[in-house]
Amino acid sequence: MAPGKTELVDMFGKMVMIREFDQLAVELRKKRRIHGALHPYVGEEAVAVGACSALRTTDRITSTHRGHGHCIAKGADINRMMAELFGRVDGYCKGKGGSMHIADFAVGMLGANGIVAGGMPIACGAALAAQLEDAGGVAACFFGDGATGEGEFHETLNIASLWKLPLIFICENNRYGAGNAVESVRVVADISMHAPAYGMPGVTVDGNDVLAVRDATREAVERARRGAGPTLLHCQTFRWLFHAMRDEPQPDTRPAELLAAWRSRDRDPVMRFEDYLTGHAIVTAAEVQAIRDRVNRDLAAAVDFAEASPYPDPKDLLVDMFAE
Repeated sequence: MAPGKTELVDMFGKMVMIREFDQLAVELRKKRRIHGALHPYVGEEAVAVGACSALRTTDRITSTHRGHGHCIAKGADINRMMAELFGRVDGYCKGKGGSMHIADFAVGMLGANGIVAGGMPIACGAALAAQLEDAGGVAACFFGDGATGEGEFHETLNIASLWKLPLIFICENNRYGAGNAVESVRVVADISMHAPAYGMPGVTVDGNDVLAVRDATREAVERARRGAGPTLLHCQTFRWLFHAMRDEPQPDTRPAELLAAWRSRDRDPVMRFEDYLTGHAIVTAAEVQAIRDRVNRDLAAAVDFAEASPYPDPKDLLVDMFAE
């Protein structure tokens, strides 16, 4: 069923929020108002929003080191996310986890993960739990093209197919694993080609088209809910900014013409969706501006919330630790 105006506007608002949240986070990191490693999701907004729009709140997802977009798309609280980046006690990890460890079980977000492919076995466990619960739940696993070179990728695809788990594998192929072009580390660039070896469908989709991602995910979700097993979605997208930021952004050695091509209006996932919505008279230019204004107000409020929150007490360093 095609989404109505309310859902489309919600999807667009989340895409704008993801874009603006991470651009703001970069600026805050440059000014050293926040600390720790930062991996911007700018340019990949359509994958997170398109996929999560096909899921229920009770469905579970796992994320990557580049996880802010998945958090926002699944419904996490930006106030608590921002507080975590500021290292404050009202953050999702009480200020002790940082950008790569945000989780919100209440909305089915099982957590970002600093280990490449580390979320894949966790998603497999979540899918097994959904299967045992027998309530029609599914799990979705976000991972990058770099994760396909890890053993966990192959192990998880194999067991998910063997047990027909309700699991959707969502590869965000942003063309570069850190500074390595996908063509330099893979013989076959089409990641969906792994699927037949594990007895599941493999679908390549334009990862900068939010509605295409939504449709492909919905089909995979419906298949999973009826007990037919997992699907591998290969979403072709592009990371606009540097791989990671610590004190300063890492130098971007990618070709300038490649960056320009992927940042063009017809490839920019946010602008493409805006043009679709205005071109089909779903929203007006004034409504688009109102959405952007609201996002900026909400982000300003999130920064205020974070800065008003206290720092963790050093005596609580080991509180919430599972092992010492």
